[in-house]
Amino acid sequence: MFKSHIYEFKKLIQIGVPILGSQLSYMLMGTTDTIVAGRASSADLAGLGVGSAIFNTIWFLIAGVIFAVTPIVAQLYGAKKFNDIGTKLREVLWIALALGFAVCIILFFMGNFLFYLPIDTSITSISSSYLKALSLGIIFMTIFTTLRCYSEGMALTRPVFYIAFFGMLLNIPLDIIFVYGYFGVPKLGGVGCGIATTLVSFLMMLTLIIYIFLSKNYSSTEPFSKFTPPSAKTTKEIFKLGTPIGFGIFIELSMFSGAALILGVLGETIVAGHYIALNIASLFFMLPLSIGLAAATRVGNLVGENNYFQARIASYSTIYLCVIGSLLTCLTILIVRDHIVYLYSSDLDAIKIATSLLIFAAIFQLPDGIQMAAVGSLRGYKDTFAPMILLFISYWVFAIPAGYFLTMHGFDSPLGAAGMWIGMIIGLTIFSFLSILRLKWIIKKKLFDNFIDQEPQQL
Repeated sequence: MFKSHIYEFKKLIQIGVPILGSQLSYMLMGTTDTIVAGRASSADLAGLGVGSAIFNTIWFLIAGVIFAVTPIVAQLYGAKKFNDIGTKLREVLWIALALGFAVCIILFFMGNFLFYLPIDTSITSISSSYLKALSLGIIFMTIFTTLRCYSEGMALTRPVFYIAFFGMLLNIPLDIIFVYGYFGVPKLGGVGCGIATTLVSFLMMLTLIIYIFLSKNYSSTEPFSKFTPPSAKTTKEIFKLGTPIGFGIFIELSMFSGAALILGVLGETIVAGHYIALNIASLFFMLPLSIGLAAATRVGNLVGENNYFQARIASYSTIYLCVIGSLLTCLTILIVRDHIVYLYSSDLDAIKIATSLLIFAAIFQLPDGIQMAAVGSLRGYKDTFAPMILLFISYWVFAIPAGYFLTMHGFDSPLGAAGMWIGMIIGLTIFSFLSILRLKWIIKKKLFDNFIDQEPQQL
């Protein structure tokens, strides 16, 4: 059994390391935005923080639908149904295009509603313009994500990493040019980060399309060999599997967005400090996140092969690996927290707040890592609805109410931003426990069903 876990560790690392590189690249784009905007002014940083929180909530709601492509392709790949993979991709691209246009319109007009929130107008004006700058880019992001999930479902994770890394590097000079105003470009502040993201997203999408078209690694699936119209069957399959993923991510990110909105009434310095701490925590979370995403591919491949016993080992190996990774990130945050915050802002008050909040960020690495391991494996089994319900219970029934109470009232006195982070830790801990129980139940059910299916054949 020990050798089986070691074998799965190797498989998960093989798939997961390029995913880690990709996720770090995506996150570093956001980190670059935060650092560049933060050094422009605290108002730009706070405006970017609120705008990013809203954008991420909406984006991952629809991206979650597209994330269904990974387990679908993974299971088809494990079953060696290569022609079906190409057909699915072409049919899903229609869905991605429609979702991209719909969200483009939503983001363009979203800023009109921000001024009704109890947040300083100096923040909301920047957030509104930032969302408009991102609106066109959402179409490019949606198509890129579809192609990325298609590639990762076949365990071809390196090409995605190379392109994401290229995008991250390109984002740095573009941010500087548009935020500070160089080469004749007007000084746009935090809004410039949105324009840079749109340009980078277009180039990443175009590069991945060209690579898939030319590379022999994808030729067996014939991705662009013919025209395929939209399919009602595939559309139903994608939304049935992907909608719970999207709503699950929406629930999770809306917890963070809700935290930002709750803390928004405490002033731009508190929001800036909170956003810095959250960005650093999210950066370190990329390690267990990548392992969980690798599990969706690995477990999906094994399920497609009808190898449920090995899928069970892969699922538990993912949990063990995520626990190790989360402990490492927890210790790292505690060690570097006094130094890394200075990269984000020159505002000493915001730095002081961020440093204190990083203690809580280190603590929630462990439950956050465990839940990601379980969720990744469950996606490989195409189990997405129950995790969505468990997320809602954990975050909106427990985390947000507890965080609001501790922030604004507390038992003796209001805890401020620390109260919100304690509430998030409570929600993450509850969900990690519930998701592990769900994974154990799914594993037992699949093994039993597979045994029943094989028994008549043996007789």
